[in-house]
Amino acid sequence: MPLTKQNFSEVLLPPPEADNAMRDGIREKEDSVLAGEDAFGSVEPVKKPTGRLVMHSMAMFGREFCYAVEAAFVTPVLLSVGLPKHLYSLVWLISPILGFVLQPVVGSASDHCTSGWGKRRPYILALGVMMLLGMALYLNGDMVISALITKRGQQQRTWAIVITMLGVVLFDFAADFIDGPIKAYLFDVCSHQDKEKGLHYHAFLTGLGGALGYLTGAIDWAHTILGRFLGSEFQVIFFIAALVFLICLTVHLSSIPEAPLRDANAETKLLLKVDEPYEYGSIVKVKNSYLESGYAEIRTLPDLGKSTETPHTEVQRRMTIKSLLKALLSMPSHYRCLCVSHLIGWTAFLSNMLFFTDFMGQIVYHGDPYAPHNSTAYLTYERGVEIGCWGMCINAVSSSLYSYLQKALLPCIGLKGLYFIGYLLFGLGTGFIGLFPRVHSTLALCSLFGVMSSTLYTVPFNLIAEYHREEESQKQQHKGKTEGPGRGKGIDCAALTCMVQLAQIVVGVGLGFLVSAAGSVVVVVISASAVALTGCCFVALFIRYVE
Repeated sequence: MPLTKQNFSEVLLPPPEADNAMRDGIREKEDSVLAGEDAFGSVEPVKKPTGRLVMHSMAMFGREFCYAVEAAFVTPVLLSVGLPKHLYSLVWLISPILGFVLQPVVGSASDHCTSGWGKRRPYILALGVMMLLGMALYLNGDMVISALITKRGQQQRTWAIVITMLGVVLFDFAADFIDGPIKAYLFDVCSHQDKEKGLHYHAFLTGLGGALGYLTGAIDWAHTILGRFLGSEFQVIFFIAALVFLICLTVHLSSIPEAPLRDANAETKLLLKVDEPYEYGSIVKVKNSYLESGYAEIRTLPDLGKSTETPHTEVQRRMTIKSLLKALLSMPSHYRCLCVSHLIGWTAFLSNMLFFTDFMGQIVYHGDPYAPHNSTAYLTYERGVEIGCWGMCINAVSSSLYSYLQKALLPCIGLKGLYFIGYLLFGLGTGFIGLFPRVHSTLALCSLFGVMSSTLYTVPFNLIAEYHREEESQKQQHKGKTEGPGRGKGIDCAALTCMVQLAQIVVGVGLGFLVSAAGSVVVVVISASAVALTGCCFVALFIRYVE
């Protein structure tokens, strides 16, 4: 006779253990209510105060502040330590390759995490520490090596290059990775309306953090009190960026409680049998000793002896890279198209942003980064880099403002219109910058970069939330019928975030070849324009928008 939820605990546990399980269930229920989740996963989380959503978004402020510092200074830092040209693309390739391979694994692992602190926050904390370590290495590596190896020569130069490259790779790896758990954390603890609000706050504070980060990079810190006290401009920037990020990360981690995902006990695992093949996003969820729809049935007691060796293996097998690759390859078509459009958008955006300050120094200001450091050509290049920082500051401010304008535009043109406009304006803006590289026109058109930035940080994740909401609604309508495997928000966000790493790989491989073939970095912005305009057609024709 099949077990029911009513007699499930009685059959499994003797009376003393049943009492303990009941007390644990009550505690878990309280944790779930605090986090805005229902014990059975069927009730919409409670509405969150605006202050809590802003606190949650502070991680994006700190992340983007540090990202802006990296974007402004990584090229000058790498060139100042003497990195050869043929190794420059390698710096941008190592981190995204690691991220593309490991991002789904981390996303799925966070879906299964049974830490008492929650599913996402342990990963966010670990990645935040890695970001700080990477930033310390690439901004201070040259100074540390100079202190350890006092004799100037090839050995000192080689170690400075190695440490600086290691710092850039570690920072990029962690900063790219952390976005997925942050988004999944938001989706776990918020209602659908709060998800939309939270994503808008994410975009707003992302732009604000970037603006202040680029503004920090545009200031000449070498001649300030801090510069004289800490030793150099790079040490001042590291001190400020590390302080800002630590404060933002602390606020984020204390923003909204997460209900811990309790692992099933040994007896429960013996009752499980997976009848469905692995599909995209297949996630096992167990909350408060009740099983969600990731499993086909609860088996009867006579069958227990037949499965004593298999359930643990089956649960663990879900966490292998092979099973995750199968899941990603079998994703539904609308998820696959969304990932492709995200790849196109980030390829265009990164093509422009990673090389923009270098473009300003070489093309707009006609400087030379390889000239002697006391020469006019090199000082002109540095001036172009500083003005490029101001351009990135304009981009970040524009992103913040546009994230609020999106709220007003959404009822009028919908997600499809917002997605299309973001790609279109960015494609036109970068095209004009490439064709007419003038200082004032370039700075003015930097405001269009912010439209694309805000679009990439909000619209695709809004669509993910819409897809999840649609699937949950369908699940409610077909309650009582056999359902397929449940979906984990972590792996969905990770699959989308993987496209950022893949875009970096494309940019790292492709742009180096294009610049060598064309003999000028102007090809960078022209390529970004062409890719973005191609993306316009893709988001209009191939993306499914929920009515």
